[in-house]
Amino acid sequence: MTESGFMKEFWRESIKGLLLSLWLGAAIFFSIAVAQIAFSVLPSNEMAGAVVNKTLEVINYSGLIIGLVLIVLSFLSAERNWIIWVERILLAILVLACGLGQFVIVTGMRALSQQSEKPISELAEDDPLRRAFMELHGYSISLLSVAMIAAFIAYFLVIKRSHRVNE
Repeated sequence: MTESGFMKEFWRESIKGLLLSLWLGAAIFFSIAVAQIAFSVLPSNEMAGAVVNKTLEVINYSGLIIGLVLIVLSFLSAERNWIIWVERILLAILVLACGLGQFVIVTGMRALSQQSEKPISELAEDDPLRRAFMELHGYSISLLSVAMIAAFIAYFLVIKRSHRVNE
């Protein structure tokens, strides 16, 4: 590999690692801190839900965009082995999980909230709207977890490759 090719590959892998670590850090911070703090500090569950929904929207859209950008960047790599394909699959999982989370799950949760005459948290535990909302909430948590695991593994594959480029 020429020095110019080496530098391009090095910077491409460094940018990929940076973008993955930024998204993963934001997703972890959201999961560990933002959601719990919003519901414990804000005066109503509706306000906390609004903060959490807006923040989750940022996490989902940024996961979609970053994942797609990184998939495109992976095709610019000179490397053609199984590791790059595993990385692409993991990035596709990230994109798919964020897309489903935003466009299916969050949309469904909003629709259920709008159907209810009062806040979901004030509905009886056995109310069909509340049960459906909580089921979607569980799916939302699962999808974000899948996206985070995929991003975590992809990050280490990128780092492993960037160290090989460095050698």
